[in-house]
Amino acid sequence: MNDELEMLAALLAAVVTSLPPLRWGGDAEGGAPFVEADPNDPSKVRGFDVEVAEEMAKGLGRRAEFVQVAFNSIDQSVQRGDFDIGMSGVEETPARRAALATTVPYYEFHEVLTVRSEDRGRFRTLADLRGRRVGTLGATIAYERLRSEPVNLISYEDDVHPYSDLREGRLDAVLLDNVIAARSTRRVGGLYTQSQPVATGHYIIVLARDNAKLRDRINEILKARMRDGTLERIYRNWGIWDGYQPSFFSSVLAAHTEIADRGPRTADREVLAYLPALLRASVVTIILSCASMALAILVGTGIATGRVYGNVIVRSILTTYVEVIRGTPVLLQLFVLYYGLSAVIRLPAFLAALLGLGLNYAAYESEIYRGSLEAVPRGQLEAARTLGLTEAQVLRLVRGPQAFRLALPPMTNDFVALLKDSSLVSVITVVELTKQTSIFAANIGSWVVPGALCAALYLLLSLPLSRLAMRLERRWKAATS
Repeated sequence: MNDELEMLAALLAAVVTSLPPLRWGGDAEGGAPFVEADPNDPSKVRGFDVEVAEEMAKGLGRRAEFVQVAFNSIDQSVQRGDFDIGMSGVEETPARRAALATTVPYYEFHEVLTVRSEDRGRFRTLADLRGRRVGTLGATIAYERLRSEPVNLISYEDDVHPYSDLREGRLDAVLLDNVIAARSTRRVGGLYTQSQPVATGHYIIVLARDNAKLRDRINEILKARMRDGTLERIYRNWGIWDGYQPSFFSSVLAAHTEIADRGPRTADREVLAYLPALLRASVVTIILSCASMALAILVGTGIATGRVYGNVIVRSILTTYVEVIRGTPVLLQLFVLYYGLSAVIRLPAFLAALLGLGLNYAAYESEIYRGSLEAVPRGQLEAARTLGLTEAQVLRLVRGPQAFRLALPPMTNDFVALLKDSSLVSVITVVELTKQTSIFAANIGSWVVPGALCAALYLLLSLPLSRLAMRLERRWKAATS
């Protein structure tokens, strides 16, 4: 009998090995209790979503295989076939129901307000936060809820920095899932989460739209794991089981009707609803780009002049600055300015973005100006000096104007590049055009319309700049010919 059981087990193991793995996409950057790298073996992941995915794979007779993907890209990646299922605290929304094949919910969460401990009596509800700065993740249920509230909405790329900014006074409150809030208040001291939920939501598993057959099988497995207590055991192990889950499980198990797929939405209403936000984000982008470029030109001119005319010490210092700035990512520089220096000085997000982009591009501009200054023929410089002009007069009347004409085309290119690089500042909570577009796309479940609108707006911003630069070049050539 034992031999027969061993043979059967070996046969089953062989069958499982021969089947393709169940590839599931998630974002380990989200951390525990969802998905995180195992501290004992960073090549593996752990979390309650990891264990739920393993139960799905086990129910299908397959093994689970994790695929790392950015949280905001889970929907698009599962639709294009990068993996079979997506799950990492993925919220149930009408957009996802319409655009993808989605499972029954497997966990109920609540949006809760977290404030500083000293403000727990002042900010109990969203009504108490009128005109205040409230942070949350972009493209979430909480984000959509805050859009309709009279608060100063601050959008984040991750769920870590909102709570640290709250403690440091950059925010007055954070609205996010109770699971995230509980984890964050353990990590960041001096915070308090209000007990009254603001809204209720559910986590679901998403699949490609044409993968309804696998979705139906996963629904059966999820319900079976609810009945046999497996999900409750997993949630208790990760400390996320609460008094809401039993009634939630009962409601899921009592629903016998399958979720009907709906055709793709036209998104006309969504476009009209988000168009004003896109236009406001465009204004932020152009103001930030112009101000940053002005700073880059000012600082870059000073660096170039110092490297051409300065002594050995000045040239060494300025050269070091240029090499350090060019040799490190602009994202790192933005993080250092906004978060790294917060213990010394708390720069507003827009000012940190302006300084980050301006000082970064100043290093590149300085090389353009230095090369242009050194490209002016030495014979002209010597002739000007022979006529009795001082070095300052030579720079202002002879060398500078010619260098500017040489530098104008690459300056224009840099301005267009800076306009596009302004999309990076969303990591420090500045909602510019690209960030607003990604939120728009996530909420309607498609990048087609938002992407086209975003591209059109960037063209509208950059084409006049290119035309102006061409006119300046022609006028300058005519004046100097």
